[in-house]
Amino acid sequence: MIRPRTLALTLIPLLAVGVSACGRSGDADDFPTKRIDYVLPFDPGGESDITARLQQEPLQEELGQSVSISYQPGAGGALGWSELTRSRPDGYTVMGCNIPHIILQPMLRDDAGYETSQIKPVYFFQSTPNALLVAADSEMETVEDFVAAAKENPGALSVGGSGDFSANHIGTLQFAEAAGIEVSYTPFDGTGSAVPALLGGHVDALMSYTPQIEQLGDQVKPLAVATEERMEGLEDIPTFTEAGYDVVDGAYRGVCVQEDTPDEIVTKLADAFAAVNEDENLIADFKEQAFNLENYGPEESLELIETRTAEYEELLGKLGLLDG
Repeated sequence: MIRPRTLALTLIPLLAVGVSACGRSGDADDFPTKRIDYVLPFDPGGESDITARLQQEPLQEELGQSVSISYQPGAGGALGWSELTRSRPDGYTVMGCNIPHIILQPMLRDDAGYETSQIKPVYFFQSTPNALLVAADSEMETVEDFVAAAKENPGALSVGGSGDFSANHIGTLQFAEAAGIEVSYTPFDGTGSAVPALLGGHVDALMSYTPQIEQLGDQVKPLAVATEERMEGLEDIPTFTEAGYDVVDGAYRGVCVQEDTPDEIVTKLADAFAAVNEDENLIADFKEQAFNLENYGPEESLELIETRTAEYEELLGKLGLLDG
């Protein structure tokens, strides 16, 4: 479960493979020798984009090469991750990857276009808890108001979020199950496109992330955050658990590469992202944005994926969303 904390872990390099998937062993020794393409599978303007922009300059300094940020949105990230599986395994294309998206999409979709095992994690560097937001002019003032309205009109309230089978989607399912309500979930290609839908009155609420509370300011009213305790800097915002709903979750963000990328290259990239996470300016910016700093290297990232997969299988089994 995501908690407002900083997790410091020691990077443990993965064992090197005998033959480099991108050719000569010298390719890994010299890496990188050209521009790194940092691709985000979401619309601009969301948490992944903000994070990448904060990382760009210190990452260029660590790698000694330029870093280009681009976007490949679609299907809640699935389009980008599907394309990643067909990219060259040379480390020059890194893609933003999110948990639980990369777990839930292949688990619940027949046509996700990729399997979780085809995505090789490099580093998970931040996390954000879910947050339930309504527009500033909404009549709802508390999460209890939302539940009452949902019970009065089952299925009528619409909750927007970033992507299908994403942290926002699973958070909405968790909340609905815990509160005994029925709502309609509306997926968008990213937070950047979900927010205008709320402000324009196209959805009744957003299951978004804590950074949106600060970024949107008085345009929205946060009803609850999905943490065990109130977050530092957001002490005025109650948790779902305070209202009696066991909803503690959110998204982890990192970068990944094609599965055949040599471990030596993965380690070099991971070392660079680890160093960037020690940049004082980035740490301050993360805190200002309400991002939780995380430090999961390649092996720790695989362990995180394995742990979260088991937790989601249990939850989705309870909700009757898994076959068998």
